[in-house]
Amino acid sequence: MDTVFFVSLGSLAIIKATPLVYGALCGILGERSGVINIGIEGMMLIGAFMAFIGSALFNQWTGAAFSPYVALIIGLIAGVLGAALVAALHAVLSIHYKVDQVISGTVINLLAAGITDYVANVYIDPSHLSGVGVFPEIQIPLLSQIPLLGKILFTHQPMVYLMFALVIFMQYAIFHTPWGLRMRSVGEHPRAADTVGIDVNRTRYINIILGGALAGLGGAFMVLESVGRFQKAMTAGRGFIALAVMIFGRWTATGALGAALLFGVADALGVRLQFGDINHIYALVTTVGVILLAVGLGWLIGKLSAKAKSRHSFRAIAIVLFLGIAILVVANVVKFPAVVIPLEFLGLLPYILTILVLTGFVRRAVGPAAIGRPYEK
Repeated sequence: MDTVFFVSLGSLAIIKATPLVYGALCGILGERSGVINIGIEGMMLIGAFMAFIGSALFNQWTGAAFSPYVALIIGLIAGVLGAALVAALHAVLSIHYKVDQVISGTVINLLAAGITDYVANVYIDPSHLSGVGVFPEIQIPLLSQIPLLGKILFTHQPMVYLMFALVIFMQYAIFHTPWGLRMRSVGEHPRAADTVGIDVNRTRYINIILGGALAGLGGAFMVLESVGRFQKAMTAGRGFIALAVMIFGRWTATGALGAALLFGVADALGVRLQFGDINHIYALVTTVGVILLAVGLGWLIGKLSAKAKSRHSFRAIAIVLFLGIAILVVANVVKFPAVVIPLEFLGLLPYILTILVLTGFVRRAVGPAAIGRPYEK
């Protein structure tokens, strides 16, 4: 197995998964409280736009008197606040005016695309406004020196580490704190929550705005830790993929992380194969084997830590693990023909995976019971 290829693939997959996780966390906060959020794409786009405008204008107005990192932090704050403001608009439309939540989210997406395109056309492009750069890569001492895993997990920019910290925090907060219990009760049975003194609409307002701030982090990531400047429609459907990640992860933070990594691998594979330094068929087959092995091991750990255990589940896990090992063995024994996959197809991999996940999994996914229904006392 080409370890250099798969180490770089794993590291890039985490980077590609990061904005998806931020977007999925936004969706989880809204839908766990009973509000559908189709507007994640628009919130992420506004977050990216405001992060660029905030950092670039701060740097320009101060004459670059401060460190570029100060401008980047200002841009990050601007991106979070901008997306939170757009999320507040979605909250007002959905909760106060009881507009259909899918329509409200769609309006947010159209509004974000229109505003950012207009400002880019009339101001950013003509003025040649330049970005400040990106946050530097941080290597975690000692941990980054671990063979293979060090490069994959512990050599990233700060917003990647922040993503992992937020996943852990959100998973604990949602399922092990009074705040999380109130939020889930509002999403499952708002009438019962109201009878015990929980302000249903206030809880929903807070969650949607906090979710918007997280989506803003996802958008800011694309500017401040990826390309360094704003590009029109740069989210490129990642907000909708984040919705699929949220559903595939069963409305949990850790599940969303696992699902986002799966999409991240698909996206990273498309990028990495364009270098042409490895057999495309071999890389695809081996990646499938590694994914099955990782899914099987994760599934096994989850079952061992759960209270309820069934023989049927362990049989299914054994099959997944066996398939993963078998595919890896075949990939390293068989000599595959040198077939070059077109670049256009490689770029479609994450979107094809989104379609497959939604068509094959959504029917079995059960969200919060009161999702999409406005609450009236």
